[in-house]
Amino acid sequence: MGVAALRLTGAVKTYGAKAVLDGLDLDVQPRERLAVLGPSGTGKSTLLRVLAGLEPLDSGRLACTEITATVFQQPLLLPWLTVRDNVALGGRFRGNRARFKQEWVAHLLELFGLGPLAGAFPDQLSGGQAQRVAVARALAIRPSVLLLDEPFSALDPATRRDLQRWLREAVGSLGLTVVIVTHDVDEALFLATSIAALDGSGRIARRWHTEPPADHDELAGHALRQELLDAYRSQLGSAPAATP
Repeated sequence: MGVAALRLTGAVKTYGAKAVLDGLDLDVQPRERLAVLGPSGTGKSTLLRVLAGLEPLDSGRLACTEITATVFQQPLLLPWLTVRDNVALGGRFRGNRARFKQEWVAHLLELFGLGPLAGAFPDQLSGGQAQRVAVARALAIRPSVLLLDEPFSALDPATRRDLQRWLREAVGSLGLTVVIVTHDVDEALFLATSIAALDGSGRIARRWHTEPPADHDELAGHALRQELLDAYRSQLGSAPAATP
């Protein structure tokens, strides 16, 4: 096993008297697709924000050998910019300029099927289109690690399935390492090569390595699905009511 793309060691993060992360250890290997699964209140989003460098740890250590980018639940597109300019936004920041090229933006627009929409504004986009723009914007700075916080949770089921398929193909073709937070067992199984379960204890309760199915129609018969559903139901009984 080589050098981890992301590594958390003894991570502790508290809010008031509650330890959301309590000595959590986590390794994510290059090109691994990790789904962090658990009900609301188990600290999934906190863990992702720590991995993104958006939340400082109270103790413990985050080691990151790669450039990371984050996609949130809402697209957060700038309404006065076109699709092309939203995707190219990262190039305005000094820290990204050395690895930013307009040719890459054009490539991403075509790769993600956004070419015909390049001149459109966010209020002209569907929810699925807007979220594709958000992912393209994150990838425009050429990260090696993509972090996603339930990016499809607000979409209708059909659009969600289409975007899951699209995301898996896109990150595979680009050779990215992925960490996605979700409370959806089927989404975790479809997207991930490994799954980590949080149960509100502040640590990873269990981790599985898995082979994603070829298509959504095969999820019902996936060998790991019932085990994950059972684990999820047990987490619902032990998770706190709310966690940041």
